[in-house]
Order: sequence, then structure tokens, then C-alpha cells
Amino acid sequence: MGTSLTPEFWERFTILLVVAVAVTVVLTAALDALAERLPHHPGPGRRPRTGGRPSTAEGRVSRTRAEPPLLLHGPDVRR
Repeated sequence: MGTSLTPEFWERFTILLVVAVAVTVVLTAALDALAERLPHHPGPGRRPRTGGRPSTAEGRVSRTRAEPPLLLHGPDVRR
């Protein structure tokens, strides 16, 4: 009562797979091009980026590299 996968099935499967991939690629390229043309507006509650360097809490520009946080976890923690 089982069905076999005939050569006709594989032919149709291959055609449908190729068409699906082609449609995906074309739609992705079209939507990317459309997104590039649209102006970017920040959402509500978001301030636009100034493009400057990040500043510290005091309002000065940080001139040193930030140290990574000290992670204290696990059984092999040394202080």
C-alpha cells in the first residue's frame, strides 16, 4: 500500500524547489533595495545617534580603555 517516489515526483520537486529559491532571492533583493531607499527615522522614544564618541557619566569623553568586569563565579575563584 506504500507509494514510491517516482521520477516524475523528483522532477516536480526539483522544479518547485528551484522556483522557491529564486522567488526568495528576488524578494530579498527587492526588499533590501527598498529599505536602502527609505529614510531612517528613529522610533518613538529614541534619540538619534550623534555619531560622536561615547561619553562618561560626568559628560567628559573617556580617553582610556574600559576594563572588563571582574567575574566572580565558579568553584575556582581567586581574589
